[in-house]
Amino acid sequence: MRVLERAISVVCQVLLWVSTTVIFVILSVNTGLRYATGSSLQWANEVPELLFPWLVMAGVVLAAQHGAHITTSFLVEKLPTHVRTGLGMASWLTVAALYGTLAVATYRMLDIVHDEKSPILQVPGSVTYGCVLVGMVMLSLLAVLSAWRLWAEPKPVPSAEDVPQAHW
Repeated sequence: MRVLERAISVVCQVLLWVSTTVIFVILSVNTGLRYATGSSLQWANEVPELLFPWLVMAGVVLAAQHGAHITTSFLVEKLPTHVRTGLGMASWLTVAALYGTLAVATYRMLDIVHDEKSPILQVPGSVTYGCVLVGMVMLSLLAVLSAWRLWAEPKPVPSAEDVPQAHW
C-alpha cells in the first residue's frame, strides 16, 4: 500500500516541478522577447494554458495525500474509537466512490472534447481533460487506501501522556 502512495506522490511531485518550470521558462522568455523585439512566440500562451490544469491537479492530489485540507473534526473526536473507525471508513469509501464516479464521467467526456483543438499547437482538448481523469483516479485510490488503513492498522491506546493538559 505504501508503494502505491509513494508512486502517486512521486508522479505528482514530478508533474508539479516540470509544469512549474516549463511555465516559468516559457513566460519569462516570451516576456523578454516582447521587451527586446516587440514580438513574442505565437505558441507561448497555449503551453501554460495546457500545463496549468496538470499543475493544479497534481497539487490537489498531493494536498489530499498529506491531509492538507479543511476539516471539522471536533464532533467525530468525541465518538468512541470503534464508532469513529466505522464512520471514517464509510466516509473514505463514499469519497472514493464519488471520485470514481467523477473519473468515469470524465472518461466518457474524452471522446467529445478530443475534437476540440488548441488554435496554434492543435493539441486535443482530451489532454487537459486527461489530467482531471488521472487526478480523480489518484484521489479515489488514496481514499480507498485511507479506508483500508483505518480498518487494518491497530489503533493506539491513549496513555496518560497523550491527555491534553490545561494551558493556564
